[in-house]
Amino acid sequence: MDLREELPSDRPAVRDVHLQAFGDHGLVVADLVDTLRDTITPEDGLSLVAEHDGRVVGHAMFTRSLLDAPRRLVDVQVLSPLAVMPELHKRGLGSALVRHGLGILAQRGVPLVFLEGDPGYYSRFGFAPGDGLGFRKPSLRIPDGAFQAIRLPKHEPWMTGTLVYAEPFWRHDAVGLRDPGAQ
Repeated sequence: MDLREELPSDRPAVRDVHLQAFGDHGLVVADLVDTLRDTITPEDGLSLVAEHDGRVVGHAMFTRSLLDAPRRLVDVQVLSPLAVMPELHKRGLGSALVRHGLGILAQRGVPLVFLEGDPGYYSRFGFAPGDGLGFRKPSLRIPDGAFQAIRLPKHEPWMTGTLVYAEPFWRHDAVGLRDPGAQ
């Protein structure tokens, strides 16, 4: 397996990974990725792929958001989404993508990374519930345990506050859980 930054030629394969991995929610996630990709610059954000036998089989995206801290706004990253082709689950591809991405972001001096996800999975990388670390989630639709953060070496104690997602997360309605029965 090779881990590398996404290339423009990978776009159709990355889209397919998300469509396959997220089932009924795949179209929303794939469209979110297409929009978020335009926000990534060489210095800010990261889109990684896992390639196996010349085929893109996994993807992780880290994009810029803001932490509304008492002292000032702080540039942070959000890990979303992370996907691996279903037939390759439980083989370490997702873990490799997350670890690789966190290593790159730490080298770049990013202080914090946030995500919405399963605490049982993401705790292995050092993610912990955000509220216990002094952070507030950007939406009440995010289950408390799912809102997680990891402090990287450039984090400073004053960096607490509310996560403010980048606009594409709101545009694609990809924040938290919707109640399907709500009107």
